This record gives sequence, structure tokens and C-alpha cells, in this order.
Amino acid sequence: QVQLVESGGGLVQAGGSLRLSCAASGSISNILTMNWYRQAPGKQRELVAAITSGGSTNYADSVKGRFTISRDNAKNTVYLQMNSLKPEDTAVYYCNADLILLRGGRPYDYWGQGTQVTVSS
Repeated sequence: QVQLVESGGGLVQAGGSLRLSCAASGSISNILTMNWYRQAPGKQRELVAAITSGGSTNYADSVKGRFTISRDNAKNTVYLQMNSLKPEDTAVYYCNADLILLRGGRPYDYWGQGTQVTVSS
């Protein structure tokens, strides 16, 4: 019913930039919060950045000042601009959305399949 598809991952040198995108499609009425998480090998998944439908944002301390989350509500798409990348940013990045379906009811939580970001030193 609902799909979240990420794109934009890849290999980049330290100090470089990448822009991740995540497009939500399907029987969606309203998307509340859209988030980016990441999971490095051997580590727990962590919240990187979040943005509400109104545009309020929140960032992990480790990425503040380097990453910027934004969204296009008309396209049901969230972006993550990542600048000044560090090797410790290497992880699989996952898109997550809290949304209400067309049939109504409570919000549901959906995840994308993940996109690999690798930062070489």
C-alpha cells in the first residue's frame, strides 16, 4: 500500500557531500514526521534527523551543522543534504515516515529499504 524509496547513497571521500532522497507513494492521506536513521555495522540504528509536516527539524548532535533535512510535501519526499562527511558517517541510511492512510485511522510507521553511504578517509 505504501512504499518509501531512497536514493542518492554512494561512495564519497571525507569532506565531500551527498544528497539522499526518499519518496513516499501509495494510499497516503497525510505524512506527519519524516525521519532519516542510520545503522553502522555492529551498532544500533540511530536517528539522524527529523522533520515535521510544519517544517520543524531536529538533528543528532553528531551531524548538527553538517546535515540538513528538508521535505517537499507536494511530492511526499524528504531529503538529507550531507556535507563535510566523515568516515564515521558510513552506514546504511533509512528513511522513515509516520503517516495516515487514505482509509483514515491512526498513524502508521513505514520504512524504506535503506541506502548505503560510505565515506573513505
